[in-house]
Amino acid sequence: MSANVGNMDRILRAILGLVLFIAPLLNMPAIWSSAGLAYGSMAVGLVLVATAFFRFCPLYRIVGLSTCKIN
Repeated sequence: MSANVGNMDRILRAILGLVLFIAPLLNMPAIWSSAGLAYGSMAVGLVLVATAFFRFCPLYRIVGLSTCKIN
């Protein structure tokens, strides 16, 4: 598993992931009052945070994309 997520990509993924994970818990905006949307948002947020932490995105590997300058 070589890194394929660059620094700017990691920062954006971590911020967006945390927002998607925390927003349903605060119910802001009210769109997350649906349990399915709330759990879906939290799952996507968790995946984004995990890919930022591990610097590896399986989807990038499948597509052949890399934002990491170090390979």
